[in-house]
Amino acid sequence: MLPKVFIDGEAGTTGLQIAERLRARTDLELVSIDPAKRKDNEERARLMNAADAVILCLPDDAARLGVSLVTSPNTVIIDASTAHRVANGWTYGFPEMDKGQRAAIQASRRISNPGCYPTGVIALLRPLVMKGLLPASWPVVVSAVSGYSGGGKAMIAEFEDSSSESYTRDNHRIYALGQTHKHPPEMKAYARLEQLPLFMPSVGRYAQGMIVEIGLPLWAVSGKPKRAQLHAALSEAYAGERFVNVVPLADTDMMKGVEPEACNGTNRMDLFVFGSDDQARLVARFDNLGKGASGAAVQNLNIALGLEEDAGLTA
Repeated sequence: MLPKVFIDGEAGTTGLQIAERLRARTDLELVSIDPAKRKDNEERARLMNAADAVILCLPDDAARLGVSLVTSPNTVIIDASTAHRVANGWTYGFPEMDKGQRAAIQASRRISNPGCYPTGVIALLRPLVMKGLLPASWPVVVSAVSGYSGGGKAMIAEFEDSSSESYTRDNHRIYALGQTHKHPPEMKAYARLEQLPLFMPSVGRYAQGMIVEIGLPLWAVSGKPKRAQLHAALSEAYAGERFVNVVPLADTDMMKGVEPEACNGTNRMDLFVFGSDDQARLVARFDNLGKGASGAAVQNLNIALGLEEDAGLTA
């Protein structure tokens, strides 16, 4: 019998992309709710408890409610919201984060899907902190830009629907100016930092694609690590990984820029170490709806159900 998968919130941006990746597969059965019963908690609970896995693509409070509806001890929950990313009893769904993370995900019934921006931050920083190349106390500053699809239906309408009152002609916009964004606690926890990073997100006038940047004045870092050491630590951490690609230094030295949409439609994340032995510019590039959301959820689903990890995904 094929494992059954139910997406709660299938009509949302992330849910639609997950469903698209699952619908054509023959190794699982995708179960959908009658659109007229989307808010019927009794029907939601019935489908959830009959499923082998549930993916929650909901706002935080609705996700918490969704979790409370699951009483079956056998149902795996993958929560794509922010609600449980640093919560006790939940396994963080970044398989490449540590060598034992896949086993932890496969053994878990409660998996939190990583945030888009934190995925890039953690991928770049955790190996450096773990290797002792960057102190956990370092005052990290993160600059990042995402396509507007990261803001969900409201932001998509703001950039695409000229009939909307909120329609904007902005080509680039910084936001979260009060430093109250929901992602820094997640960055701090899994990048192994002692303090919340200073996070400076922005949105560009393109639908999908993301760039996360962290500048490091290496001359000021304890031990004065060299650029090649940073690159070697990342290369070692992600050796053999299909979806995380550390770009060789020789290739980065030939680049004149980084195009944010280059990974769109894939589950790939490219990591770059630009700069010199005095100043390094760490960059992660990926699809905010791929490795930053829907692709990551499918990867976690595959691991949790014991399916081929790359099923339904492209690198």
